[in-house]
Amino acid sequence: MRKVILILFGCWALCSQAQRPRNVVDEVIWVVGDDPIYLSDVEQARLYAESEGQALENPYCIIPEQIAIQKLYLHQAEIDSITVSEGDIIRAADEIINRYIQNIGSKEGVEAVMHKSISQLREDFKRSQRDRMRIQREQQRITEKVAITPAEVREYFKNLPADSLPLIPTQVEVEIITAQPQPTRAEVERIENKLRSFADRVNSGETEFSTLARFYSQDPGSSRNGGEMDYMGRGQLVPEFANVAFSLSDPKKVSKIVKTEFGYHIIQLVDKRGDKVKVRHILLKPDISSDEFARQEAKLDSIATLIREHKLSFEDAAAIYSDDKDTRNNKGLMSYVNPEDGMLTARFQLKDLNQSIAQVIDTMKVGEVSKAITMTNAKGQDVCAVVKLKARIDAHRANPKEDFQKLRDVVYEKRCNEKLDEWIANKIKTTYVRINPDFKNCTFKYKGWIKE
Repeated sequence: MRKVILILFGCWALCSQAQRPRNVVDEVIWVVGDDPIYLSDVEQARLYAESEGQALENPYCIIPEQIAIQKLYLHQAEIDSITVSEGDIIRAADEIINRYIQNIGSKEGVEAVMHKSISQLREDFKRSQRDRMRIQREQQRITEKVAITPAEVREYFKNLPADSLPLIPTQVEVEIITAQPQPTRAEVERIENKLRSFADRVNSGETEFSTLARFYSQDPGSSRNGGEMDYMGRGQLVPEFANVAFSLSDPKKVSKIVKTEFGYHIIQLVDKRGDKVKVRHILLKPDISSDEFARQEAKLDSIATLIREHKLSFEDAAAIYSDDKDTRNNKGLMSYVNPEDGMLTARFQLKDLNQSIAQVIDTMKVGEVSKAITMTNAKGQDVCAVVKLKARIDAHRANPKEDFQKLRDVVYEKRCNEKLDEWIANKIKTTYVRINPDFKNCTFKYKGWIKE
């Protein structure tokens, strides 16, 4: 269910005078219930939409109505006592800030562009994300009883023209065996000694942990923030890291060295909040020689030869030899969570695959096993791999036999949107609304805003 609602993330400057619909600094243009909608609210939303590449034909008509719909949902969420986790709000706000920092290049750059400090922006984003999540929960409550039967799905698509059916892009199923190249003992000792020296400098008060993290940490997601991570629960962290992070109690001390699949870390406590912890860390990754990569590729090529000679099945080889724990127990079959429906699937579009794998798979025949390649996996690790193209489903118009779930999702989303449209129409009837006369000539999606 994806009902489109414009959420204000908080743009940070009013548009130029020439862009404003009238020559005023600000004014109330709508009132919904007890809540005013200001011209500046519309300007902020318009600027945000433009920054996201959205072209709105009549922003001064479309945006006020969208804001008004938000207020209807939020009013109902208050009545229904809908709350959201503070941790989820903070995490969502930090994700937005981190995205801006990544796009602009630094915290200072973001502050210069947005004309606010990072802490002020975080509060803005927390407010907008709290509203977004509450609206989402309210929409889920309204549509919770929507149910779709197989007969409804078949009936809905039975009489549709063929070119109106959803187009399903080419999909593939891929199996993989990976080998993780290992550093020498001397290289591991070099990394460990470097981390110990960092810990000694912080514990003695010589240097701030965050300064060292910015200069040396090889975790791109946190290094620019001084190594600081978001609040995390145990299940969000790899076990080795979580065990140490949750055992820390003194923010002035640095942990022992922790080895994980990502490399070697030292950790410093920032804060604990319920069952979540906020820490800084420095990650260092050992250098691995080209000879070691060549050795692992040769090993995988030997395994691939045995598979091609039918002396060993790919599935058995994955279960025995693969270093990738995420696929090893699934006999090498790759899978991912489809962002559209949140379901785990083994069918990939080429754009959703690791691009190194996609380039190899694109020219392979079903059942074929590749030569060994070196690639960077989703965890940022350089690994060696061989892959097998298990299946290819060519692009086609959706049909109930092969794509029932996709068709069901289309019908379910349509029914949910109909339910939400009905709810909004009824809510407008029972809500006080006053609109500035200059905005009454707009063509709105929903009738009833203008009370006769």
